[in-house]
Amino acid sequence: MNSFDLDQPIIELASPTERNYWTIRHAVEGVQIFGGIGSGKTSGSGRMLALKYLKAGFGGLVLTVKPDEKQSWVEYCQKTGRSNDLIILEPGGRHSFNFLSYESAQSGGASSLTENLVDVLKTVIRAGEQQDKGKGDDPFWETALDMLMFNVIDLCQIAYGKVTVKDLYNVAQTIPKNIEDLKLSSEENAKYFHKAFEAAKERVNQQVEEWYLTLSHEDQERMQDELAMETELLEAIPSARLFRFIDQFFVENFITLTDKTRSIIDFIFSGFLFRLLREPVYSMFCRHELSTVTPEDSLRGKIILINLPVKIYHKVGRDCQILFKYLWQRAMEKRDIGRNDRPVFLWADEAQNFIHEKDADFQATARSSRVSTVYISQNLPNYLASMGGQHGEYKVKSFLGTLATKIFHANADIETNKYASELIGDAFFEDHGDSVTYAKNFSHSHSTSFKLERVVRPEEFVRLRTGGPNNKFFVEGYLHRQGDVIFKGQNHIKMLFQQNYQP
Repeated sequence: MNSFDLDQPIIELASPTERNYWTIRHAVEGVQIFGGIGSGKTSGSGRMLALKYLKAGFGGLVLTVKPDEKQSWVEYCQKTGRSNDLIILEPGGRHSFNFLSYESAQSGGASSLTENLVDVLKTVIRAGEQQDKGKGDDPFWETALDMLMFNVIDLCQIAYGKVTVKDLYNVAQTIPKNIEDLKLSSEENAKYFHKAFEAAKERVNQQVEEWYLTLSHEDQERMQDELAMETELLEAIPSARLFRFIDQFFVENFITLTDKTRSIIDFIFSGFLFRLLREPVYSMFCRHELSTVTPEDSLRGKIILINLPVKIYHKVGRDCQILFKYLWQRAMEKRDIGRNDRPVFLWADEAQNFIHEKDADFQATARSSRVSTVYISQNLPNYLASMGGQHGEYKVKSFLGTLATKIFHANADIETNKYASELIGDAFFEDHGDSVTYAKNFSHSHSTSFKLERVVRPEEFVRLRTGGPNNKFFVEGYLHRQGDVIFKGQNHIKMLFQQNYQP
């Protein structure tokens, strides 16, 4: 059993008069770092937190946008003696993760497997829709996509006893365009859908025959009534009942859709699966039956780095990392803290690339799961652009509210600086006034009033030091901590971060 003290200090917050500490407890409440281009957010506070977490024995997951992030984490692990704990999942590498096999092992049966797979796939697909199109709030499209995924997965499960990305794609691509094509047998139509449909039908019929032979003679006589037979077998054989739903869906719902509506749903689902079937992603996530890395490795102190930088692999790189991230988040939520209390971190620089609709819910309970989320981004508009759809601003504010520690570096974005200034808040300042009167009698008066003003004005963030040789490699930033004060009754502090900090 591990033993990690939540009150173990991570960062010493020192003022001229007193000392305070930022602890593991604060870390697992989440961190958001903002800073403009060249502000030192990654090389300053980001680098320091990464080294502190590694030194403290955290496990973790690192998502990548830029090609140089892999090398940065290799160096971080070398500096902290954690090189043996770094697992790099990358094209041409020795590690692979079959997410379908992994999810099958986690699920308790065929029905729960389908539910879980739909949940995972839908989360990734909707994250892409929101980022690329600013949509994802229309209930019709969501319901239609859900039903297609449910029924294609169930069909493959009944027909072949397992689910593969290749089978899902082939079946989805060959669904008949009309009822006449659907009625053809697999001998008359060599398409994958017909083969899967006939295979599923044959397996269900075989189960029905086996069930019928177990009945007594009296029950078999009673089953001569077609309605009674159908009612009882649908109750006795779950796959028969499920196959009936599949048949009804394709005959009465999907195939009868207009060409335009159906093509949109087809392209959303098939387009996502198509990217998974292309190399190098196929070899990393689908080809090998056994996985050499799983999300649970982080609980054993491993640092999993997904080296599919978005700047190189674009949409497929982002989708695959969101997929692994979501499975990782669910695994962290399931763990027994009583048996394993190791803190783990979820690390994402340029985090707006990896946001999905379940993040706010996950972050709300991340503390109890000992997960320290560290999201780094340039500004608020990045999140607003990524978390599209209706009420985008409320989604972003709600999500940021679940990250208890925020660090603000130099920034030229007005919205972000205004948000930081408002978050730090207002205080009363003394306003002194003097008046002098020259008349028949000379008079002089002095007055003092209190004025409510921003503690840190928005323009202050533009002037923060950004590191580099001109600033002796020091980066300035304001750290704001939710809940308890840092010093002098304030819950914020202006800090210096060393770019050449050594653990």
